[in-house]
Amino acid sequence: MEIQFRRTGQRRYGVTILRAGQVALEMHPAPGFDARMPHDLLHLIVEQELGLRRGIFGQIAAGGTAGTFHRVPSDKEPARQTSRRQKDLVRRGAKLMSQGQQDLAVSERATWVCLREWMARTEAQARGASTAHRSARPDKHGIYNPAAETDVLREDQLDRICDRLNELSAEWMRLAIGEALSVRWPE
Repeated sequence: MEIQFRRTGQRRYGVTILRAGQVALEMHPAPGFDARMPHDLLHLIVEQELGLRRGIFGQIAAGGTAGTFHRVPSDKEPARQTSRRQKDLVRRGAKLMSQGQQDLAVSERATWVCLREWMARTEAQARGASTAHRSARPDKHGIYNPAAETDVLREDQLDRICDRLNELSAEWMRLAIGEALSVRWPE
């Protein structure tokens, strides 16, 4: 499965899902624009690293919609067939959403932890400070404590996720409006 993250405006992006033998899906506009990293790209990287097979992108790979993606309309398909396929997609998507509640919860929590840790590391690097391992390092609100999140992430996973985020962030920031970044989901 190929996931395309397209910069569609100054502060907008969309996501298109291309799956072999299945209709394309899209979410446009997608929520959570950030000049450094689209929110859904962060989820994708976290879910890949943690092996979440029923998170957002695992559900989509299994033929669902994760409750947020929609079929890309096709002029070549008769209206009756489009309607039937849409109903099947919604039914399958609802079943996968029900089965994936635990993975979705882990994805949300781990994505938040990874975003905060990645931002802390990026800020530390910009200041020339050490990027020490996770510790009780509060954010500006005094509430961030990634050391308490060890049930979600191991240190090696967090390191790999932050490295991948650095790599993809650099690619994302180079994109002009209309250009896309493509990432593959493991089959």
